[in-house]
This record gives sequence, C-alpha cells and structure tokens, in this order.
Amino acid sequence: MPVAVMAENSFSFKKLLEQCETQELEAPGGIATPLVYGQLLALYLLHNDMNNARYLWKRIPPAIKSVIMEISLLSAYSVYLFLDATRRRAFGLVSQAYTSIVADDFAAFVGLPVEEAVKGVLEQGWQADFSTRMVMPKKPGRWSCVLEASFNRFIPSSEPAPVPPIPNEQQLARLTDYVAFLEN
Repeated sequence: MPVAVMAENSFSFKKLLEQCETQELEAPGGIATPLVYGQLLALYLLHNDMNNARYLWKRIPPAIKSVIMEISLLSAYSVYLFLDATRRRAFGLVSQAYTSIVADDFAAFVGLPVEEAVKGVLEQGWQADFSTRMVMPKKPGRWSCVLEASFNRFIPSSEPAPVPPIPNEQQLARLTDYVAFLEN
C-alpha cells in the first residue's frame, strides 16, 4: 500500500522521489494511487524535471486525472511553470544565438503575441526595426532576463547572467534540440 511520506530537506526530496517512482513501478496492475501520482508530479516540478513531469502526466490514467482535483490544478500550474521557464530560456537562447531575428519568429520562440514580444525586447534594451520587423538582441552578460509572471513582460535583473562562450555549431545544435523538444 503506498504511503505518503514527508521530506525534511533537499536530500529527503530526492529520496522521496525515488520512493514514489518505486511505488509507481511496483503498483498492482501498473496503476499507482492518486497520492503517488500527485507527489511524483510535484517532485518532478520541484526538481525542474519537465520531461519526466510531462511523461508522467501522459501516463496517469484519465479516470485518476478526473477524480483528483488537486492533480488537475497541479497540472495546470505545471503547464504554467513550463511555459514560463520555456519563455525565459528561449529569450536567453535567442540573445546568445542571434544578432537579428524576425519579430514573428522571435514571438513564436518565446510564445507571446508579436506586439508583447517586441514590447518586451524594447524594455530589455534590445533594438527593434519596425520597418523591417527585425529585432536585434542585446548580447547577454550585462543583464539577465527575467519574465515577470504576473504581467508576462521581461524586466532586467540586477545580477549579471553567467554566459560561457559556446561555439556556433554547439549553439545551433542546442537551439535545434530546444525547438524539437517544444514541437514534440
């Protein structure tokens, strides 16, 4: 019988994650209890493990999804967290990989309407040419970009972003992997 367990520190969260994964694997009929699924999803989100969270959500039987309201709310929140993290990562990737990009493409990368995306880049100190609809990213290092969750707009952070130099081929491979991940 699955048991709810509480964690006291970050090491305990890793141990709890292992216990929940074991409980899911050893569940009779391959279907764990809603409590196990809820804890497992929360722990994946806590560790920012969006891939496993997404695959777990796909594995949870529809009957359990509909019965447990907390899992549905947690799922909605996980989608929000995933989109928020995706926008911030896309913004950083674009600033590293491009010297200029079409505003429509940039908006698609960050998941915002074109007007909001252009407004966000202007607030970040990037340049935008309205006649050619191009956005010229400001190279990272001086400001790191943070997405203000309540307003979906970008604001500068006071901490400089650590950006290790990456060869162009590696940048292109990362961006390709990122886009492929978002499409799947």
